[in-house]
Amino acid sequence: MNKLILLRHGQSLWNQENRFTGWTDVELSEQGREEARRAGELLRSFNIIPDISFTSLLKRAIVTRFLVADEMDILWTPTIKDWRLNERHYGALQGLNKTDVANQYGLDQVKTWRRSYDVRPPLVTDDDPRFPAHDPMYANVPIDKLPHGESLEDTVKRVLPCWQTLILPEIKKKKTILIAAHGNSLRALVMQLRKLSPEEIINEEIPTGKPLIYELNDDEEVVKQYYLG
Repeated sequence: MNKLILLRHGQSLWNQENRFTGWTDVELSEQGREEARRAGELLRSFNIIPDISFTSLLKRAIVTRFLVADEMDILWTPTIKDWRLNERHYGALQGLNKTDVANQYGLDQVKTWRRSYDVRPPLVTDDDPRFPAHDPMYANVPIDKLPHGESLEDTVKRVLPCWQTLILPEIKKKKTILIAAHGNSLRALVMQLRKLSPEEIINEEIPTGKPLIYELNDDEEVVKQYYLG
């Protein structure tokens, strides 16, 4: 079976502080670094060795992959970084404390922003520093592709072309793939892999730092899925 490893990055500093993170490029917390190392230990103990890795452009995903590969002594294996694997952009909510936002707008509104499929958060304006066009990291991305804020549906629409053009061809070469990314970009992939509806995907939650393994047959159909640890 072809193996695909989905790994949500370890806890970040803003996860720890209960803040909306999105595309903000924050560091892993010490707990997050330990989660990443533990993921590497688990993969090594089960002899699931990635041939190639994919990450977003955000350091919490990049460092998670680095710590996993370091623990497995496979730092030499190739890594492809792609902005389309970034977390969902939380628009004008980015940087705000989730409890404070709930107190201001109400729990129901926050739940709608966080857990609905097609509702976007309040958007940032073009001159807001949180608009990715101001970040040199995205200088090579067409400005009309850069979000002011995203729903999960928007996230799915940008993740799937990355899956189809970059990741799936490597799976077809019988390679074991590691994708170190984010809760929502990984949910987009889970939706594709398991053929979930918008109503089904909103109830899926992926924990930080726990490898989620998919075994695929030659038709790229899921035969088995399980977490390690």
